[in-house]
Amino acid sequence: MIKIAHRGNMFGIDPMENSPTLIEMAVLKGFDVEIDIRLIDSTWYLGHDFGQYPVGNIFIEKYKDIAWFHCKNLEALQALDRNNHKFFWHQGDDFTLTSNGYIWTYPEKNFGNNSIVVDLNLEKKYNVNIPYGICTDYPTLI
Repeated sequence: MIKIAHRGNMFGIDPMENSPTLIEMAVLKGFDVEIDIRLIDSTWYLGHDFGQYPVGNIFIEKYKDIAWFHCKNLEALQALDRNNHKFFWHQGDDFTLTSNGYIWTYPEKNFGNNSIVVDLNLEKKYNVNIPYGICTDYPTLI
């Protein structure tokens, strides 16, 4: 099972979530990362509600094997699709299919062994079914 640091968070919600610094720290600890991303006027931005942190193509390519890019606009979705990255888009859906065929699963929904379960506070026990991965703000506790 892979452990995905939600927005780079490792010990709970961090005020620097989605920042390149926090993402780098999570990667150095061995976690995959879920990153909120936008493409605006040919510039990549990280951030959940708006583009807070501008980054270049080098950043995107550096993390493409361990980042799960949560596209926040159509431009990001189209650009990542052309470049074979792991990405997804959703808005309140129970499930969404990621670009590499995994099922991104909203909290408290059923899941299978091909699912990435979003469990931000690690409230669920995974004794019977083991998902492919867990996206959480507390990957250090798994």
